[in-house]
Amino acid sequence: MELYFTGLLIAISTFLIIGLCHPLVIKMEYYTGTKYWWTFLLIGLSCIFVALLTPDVVFSSLLGVIGASLLWGIGELFAQKKRVKKGWFPMNPKRKHEYEDVDVNK
Repeated sequence: MELYFTGLLIAISTFLIIGLCHPLVIKMEYYTGTKYWWTFLLIGLSCIFVALLTPDVVFSSLLGVIGASLLWGIGELFAQKKRVKKGWFPMNPKRKHEYEDVDVNK
């Protein structure tokens, strides 16, 4: 009986990639706010594009997961700003003025 670890490798890697994107969003919002959301867009779309051109299943899958996670991170970045405004996460005191226009009810 042969064992194939490709699916397990992709699953563990997906878990780790998503797990790393969560603190990345938190740190990015804390230090820069939402003004660099477009970096998530460019890198995410680039990863997805390269995934479409990559013949290796594992590498292509991981690029796709990274791309999708970064695209999802755009929405999370803006949601993180609202969570900070609600007091669920610490606010960067250097950027306190940026939270004045956030409507936490949306």
